[in-house]
Amino acid sequence: MTATAEHGTRTHARNLAIGEVALRVRDLDRVARFYRDAIGLEDVPASDGAIGLGAGGVRLLTLIGDPHAWTPDALSAGLFHTAFLLPSRAALAGWLAHALGRGLAIDGASDHLVSEAIYLADPEGNGIEVYADRPASAWRWDRAGVAMDTRPLDCRGLLAAASGPAPLAPPGTRVGHIHLKVGDTIEAETFWTAALGLEVTARRPGAVFMAADRYHHHVAANAWMSRGAGPRDPQATGLMWFSVAGRDLPAEGVADRWGNRAVPAR
Repeated sequence: MTATAEHGTRTHARNLAIGEVALRVRDLDRVARFYRDAIGLEDVPASDGAIGLGAGGVRLLTLIGDPHAWTPDALSAGLFHTAFLLPSRAALAGWLAHALGRGLAIDGASDHLVSEAIYLADPEGNGIEVYADRPASAWRWDRAGVAMDTRPLDCRGLLAAASGPAPLAPPGTRVGHIHLKVGDTIEAETFWTAALGLEVTARRPGAVFMAADRYHHHVAANAWMSRGAGPRDPQATGLMWFSVAGRDLPAEGVADRWGNRAVPAR
């Protein structure tokens, strides 16, 4: 299914939020254990044999087990990362202390000006970002969009903000954004701005960032490794769908040409 809109008549989204992300995984128990122990998510009921995980009783992640699914290569379109937004800098500091204490394999740690972020992957290679936003009043906007960068994270300064024992993913944790790998960023931009009513907030070589309500981004798409990629095999491991609240979508949602599906929040 596709969704289109004329630029002159597009209705911009309001009060939009990413709801939950669904992943197909081969080893359901192992991956679920990782999200519980490493990320700090709690069990939240899900249906049809899936495992639901979230924070504060809100489901943020649905894992669907399929031991026969095949793993796509790194050049394929699909999920770049699911970004879990913690409600405070202190919460991010506590999570970083936990990650260092457990010896988790951290892929990166960045200061993006609008946020501070730590990157890793689950046992099946699905990318994860754990981050906290800086106050929106400190974000810098101009005609080109919001100022974002990728600078080294001041981990010592962040750890100093820890406030003692607390849940790793406290109530208020949510999926702040989703970042996709696509074959063509221009085509992705055209699709997601039409389908969800997003506005472009920033562009980088090979990447585009889109959001509603002057957030820095709800959906990002890059072609850094996946340029020219074709549609995903729906039976492969990785992203199955993500839900969106605050924007009316057809009951079955919408899907771009690479198989990335957005569905209404349930």
